[in-house]
Order: sequence, then structure tokens, then C-alpha cells
Amino acid sequence: MDHSTGKPGFFRNVLVRLCLFCVVIVCCRFAYVVTLKGETCDLGDFCFFSLPENVNVIAGVGKLTESVSAVMTTENAVKSAPAKPKLPDLWANKEFQKSAQFYSSVFEDLVAEGFLSPNSKTLCVETPMGSDVFALREIGVADSVGIYKKGSKPLVITGKAVKQPFEDDTFDLIFSGAGMIDKSLKPGDFAAEICRTLKPEGYLVVHTGSNDTYSFNSFLHLFNCCTLIKSRNIDGFDSTIREIIMKKDIFVEEKVSDSKNNCGHVPDYKMKLIRKAEPLIKEEPKKPWITLKKNAQSIKYLSSMADISFKQRYVYVDVGSRSYGSSIVSWFKKQYPKQNKTFDIYAVEADKTFHGQYKEKKGVTLLPYAAWVRNETLSFEINQDPGHKDVSKGRGMGRIQPVESSSEGASEVDLIQGFDFAEWLMSAVSEKDYVVMKMDVEGTEFDLIPRLIETGAICLIDEVFLECHYNRWQKCCPGERSSKYPNTYSQCLDLFTSLRESGVLVHQWW
Repeated sequence: MDHSTGKPGFFRNVLVRLCLFCVVIVCCRFAYVVTLKGETCDLGDFCFFSLPENVNVIAGVGKLTESVSAVMTTENAVKSAPAKPKLPDLWANKEFQKSAQFYSSVFEDLVAEGFLSPNSKTLCVETPMGSDVFALREIGVADSVGIYKKGSKPLVITGKAVKQPFEDDTFDLIFSGAGMIDKSLKPGDFAAEICRTLKPEGYLVVHTGSNDTYSFNSFLHLFNCCTLIKSRNIDGFDSTIREIIMKKDIFVEEKVSDSKNNCGHVPDYKMKLIRKAEPLIKEEPKKPWITLKKNAQSIKYLSSMADISFKQRYVYVDVGSRSYGSSIVSWFKKQYPKQNKTFDIYAVEADKTFHGQYKEKKGVTLLPYAAWVRNETLSFEINQDPGHKDVSKGRGMGRIQPVESSSEGASEVDLIQGFDFAEWLMSAVSEKDYVVMKMDVEGTEFDLIPRLIETGAICLIDEVFLECHYNRWQKCCPGERSSKYPNTYSQCLDLFTSLRESGVLVHQWW
């Protein structure tokens, strides 16, 4: 028997197993880098293969293609030369090249105007491909980086615009392109993080697809840590976009309106929107239950006339909401044009009969009190319709008044807690929020609206849907007016007119 082949066979098995083990290790490492870190091994950073330090990865879009071709030619000509890792395929992509060329021209203009220099520490937020970072490094701004939820080193690291992985006052210039701020679900947090990481006297440059005046002023309110330098329209990839350049203030303070009793000077853009709204009904309708209902169908909503982007929050306040399925579901959720924004909803309803309907309703906060001009105990009068088996459906509208003034004719009188609605509103929302209010309070509007104007809280509301109660003609009894409310239609019209003249977009509701 020949034993001479045993030893080589053993070594061959060892070598094969060693090679297989190495292959498994390489595959595992590759899977880790690509799957978990969202990067490729061509990009270094603890990969097995990385780019040589002497390779200039930012060689220019045109030079990049030449470099790749040269590498391929050299590789074919000199087979014996050690193989160099190829540059990322993304950088040779036509879309990437087109984007990089566009941003190169944008940044060259910023350099020429003195907003950017080769020594600027620069951040590009929400950049999926990093073409803007590529362009910055190409023109000589070497200390540039981008952030996106999925990193792509060496240009883009993992990070979110609403939670940046950087210290305060880090960057000389922050850039947001491709209308990414328009798409942000949290524009308030987006702006706050930029204000935090931008150095005092640093520059913010934003490209947005929103071009109307309303959204532009909302943008300025959102970034109130900065002062506007210039705004201009430039040619984008497929359409004209707006470029906004701002400079961060040295001392950043919350800019709060100090106007009392009025909203101060009403900007022209707000008055133009009010003039675009449906006209007020000047003549008292003979059949208000028909006329006002038809008028509701012709309402020109603010969100149908303007872009409501760049708001910190979106809030709907229903004062006198009654049941959950009443105006909140049947009107606001189904009909109000929300531009894909998610609204926080506050239901103000004093009638305890409806409170149970709001339990466990997501996104809805119930305020189980009566909206009033101060904090005090009130009488809450209900006229019950005995013909209804369903208590909630047969329940009349509730009216509030001071305890000593309660009438004896009401079928049910409860003592409830009233709260200063204007004070609450000023604590719940800010000028950066988009606030819509519907008010149906059975005549109390003649107390609440003056209080909102007096405190300046009315300035926080972008759009009002107001039902004004007056001694209207009765549906049941032709030629007779209701004695339930003392005010006249003329007084209601004065209320609507004064609100619009004060810069408040108010609609006649029913």
C-alpha cells in the first residue's frame, strides 16, 4: 500500500478549508457594511478594501469620467499592476452628474457673492446622493459633509435633519436643496436644528418649490433665528425654484408680537387673501337656514388659496364642538383642504353628554369646559327636545351665562366651569403654528371675539369659521323673529366686517 499521497492530501484539505473560512469572513463583512451601515466596501471606513489616500475622489464631474476610463485602460495595459478599487458607480451616473453640475454653479455664485469660501465648514441636510457635497468639494470647499437617514460615505453620513449629530454652532453655511424642507413632516424641528448647529453670522441657503407670498412669510417666521439677506428665483432642474439666503443673528431671541388690542400692521399679502375670499352676505337673508348653508359651499378656504407649508404645527380648535361626529368628522376631517398636513385637534365642549364620545380618540384633545372671557363658574342652560329617544340627538344647544343671570325657562340648568379662552389660546399655540378655529357658541361670540381682539390672541388664528347668532326669522313661524338672541343681523355683519378689516380671514358659518 502506497502512503506517499496521504500527507499532501491532508494539507490540501487544510488549505481548502482555510480558503472557505476566509471567503465566509469576507462575505459576512460585506453583508454587515452594505446591509447594516448602508455603505459599500469601496468607500473605506473599516472595510477590507479602501481608497488610497492619494486618490482625489472629488475630481470634477467631467474629470471623473476620464479618470474611470483611464483606470480601465491602465488596467488592460498593465495586468501586473496592483488592482485599485473603482470609484462608486453612483458618481458616474448621469443624474448625479447633472445634479452636481447644477449645484456647482449655485455654489460658485455664493462664493462670488461672499456667502461661501474655501474655508467654510459646510453642511448639506437631507441629501440622498450627496451631489451637493460633491459639488462643494469640487470647487474647493473641502470641509463639507452631508447627512441623510442612510449614509453614503465619504460624502454623506447617517443623520436626520430634525436631529443632527453635531454640536451647537458648528457650521459656517448650511444648505438645504431639492425642496427637502417642503417635504419635511416636522418643519419646526427641521428649522430648530439648523438654528442650533449654524454658527452666529453663518449663512443658511434653502431651495424651495413654494413660491407664494404666504408660504414665504411662514418660512421667515419659522427661521426667526436668522435675518433675510435675499430671495430670488433661479432655474432648477425642471422648473423655477426659489433660493432663500439668510444670516443667523448673533443674539437669537424669540420674536414675539408685543401688540395689544390689535394685530399691528396687517401685511399686504394677508389683505390680498382676504379680498380673494367669498364676499360677506350684506343683506339679511329671509331664509337664513338655506342662504347660509349655500354660502358654506362657496367658501374659499385659506389652504386652497395659499401654500400652508413651513408651519411649526397645524392646529384645529372647535369651540362648541358638540358630538365628535358633528363638525370635527363631518366637516373638518372630510372637507377642509389640509394639504396632507396632520392637525392637532382641540374640542371645546361644556355639555357633559358628549364627553364620552371623545375618549380614546387619537389626535383629539377634549377641553370639557365653556369658552369664556375669564375663569369662573357659569350656568349652562339646555333646551331638551322630549321627542327624541336618543338623548344626544334630541339635546338642544347649550347657552352659558353668569350664575346670577340664568333664566327660569330652560329645561335643564347645570353649573359648569368657564375658562379664559383667549389666555388658553395664547398658551397653546404660537405665531409659527397654522391655526384654524370654528366657533359656534350660541351668542357668546359677542363676548369672546372682543376678548380675543383685546388680548391680541386673534392674531394667532389664521382662519375663522364663525356662526353668528341673532334674532333671525323663524322657520316655523313666517314673519316672526326668534327671541332667543338679542343681537341683530346688522351687529353680526359689523362683527364679520371688523374682523376682516383687522386682517382676520373669517367666514360666515351656519
